Order: sequence, then structure tokens, then C-alpha cells
Amino acid sequence: MKVLNAAESENFLKEYLPIARSSLVGDFDEALRFTKNNYPVVLKLISEKIIHKTDLKAVAIVKNEEEMGREFDRLLEFARKKRLKTEGILVQEFFKGKEVIIGLKKDDSFGHVIMFGIGGIYAELLRDVSFRVCPITAEDADEMLNELKLKKILEGVRGEARVNLKLLKNILVRVSKIPEKNKNINEMDINPFIINANEGKLVDARIVLE
Repeated sequence: MKVLNAAESENFLKEYLPIARSSLVGDFDEALRFTKNNYPVVLKLISEKIIHKTDLKAVAIVKNEEEMGREFDRLLEFARKKRLKTEGILVQEFFKGKEVIIGLKKDDSFGHVIMFGIGGIYAELLRDVSFRVCPITAEDADEMLNELKLKKILEGVRGEARVNLKLLKNILVRVSKIPEKNKNINEMDINPFIINANEGKLVDARIVLE
């Protein structure tokens, strides 16, 4: 098995899905050149040893150059203290919207199956997900959405705008077809894919290849 880190997974998936703009950097000057004074941005420590970045405080949202310098140093110090082998720090555009989780898994009986649900840091706690055998149709994607107990979060509650549901369903169909060209995918987790009323972008992913 080969595990792709977040940067490698995003590079793998950019052929299929809209990806939040990012750059894997090795030093602070590189981060500044990427940011070009456009804040906020997200910093993520990239290491094969880190799966849940939020749990380990290995991710930070920064609003200006001062904050970025402080958090950049903190992430490097964290890696040093934990003796982590790192690939660098991923600097990524900050994208607002609702968080969903989309996954693929190779099943011994059914082949690849797709999973869809409410995402973000509470995904494992909520476990509000739906499954289908790949590939799926637009009708299947609609059914998966309707099976979620918390679907109203995506449809808009308390005056919030509904997300672009047509785009979201299209994304699910696209993901379900990825194994057709990549049968060696054993597992894939996109968490989160962030979507708002207009557009959606993948902001974190992890892929396990056979």
C-alpha cells in the first residue's frame, strides 16, 4: 500500500475536481510569494504521520503576515518536537462554505463504493453518511443527498443560502467514476469538500493506493 499525503492527493485529483489553490513550501519566503498579501490563508503541516491535522493543531487559518510568520514557526517547531519527517507546509487559499465528506473504498464483494456525508471535524462523530456502488448516476446522487439526516444544512437553514446542489451532485458522479481509470485506489477520503451557493472546492484529501 502507498499512502499519498494531502499535497500528493490534491495533485492526483486536480484532473477530476476543482481544487483550492495551494502550494507546498519549504520556507517562509516561499509562503509569502505564494500568498502575495492575499489573506486569509490556511497553513497545513504535511507529513505521512499526520492524518487528522485539526486534532494535532497541525493546521492554522491566518489573517495577516504577522500571524502567518508566528504559525509557520509554530508548525515547524511542532514537527521538530515530535520528530516528524515532513514534506513541507501547504499554503492554501481560504474558501468558505459548507463542509461535506466524499470517500471511495474498494470492497471485496462490490468493488468500489462511494460514501457521501456531512464533513468537517465532526464527520466521524456524526456519521451521517450514505453509500452507493460506483459508478453512480445523477439520480443516485440525489438519493444519497436525501438520505442524510442533516441535509437541511446544505439546503439552507435560518436564512443561510443553500449550497449549489446541482454542482454537488455532479461532483459525486465525477468522484464515483474515478476508479474506472484508477482501479488501484484502495481508499480515498476527501474531507472536507467545501461548497457554497456558487462553487465548490476540495481542500483536503488522503488517498491509499494498492
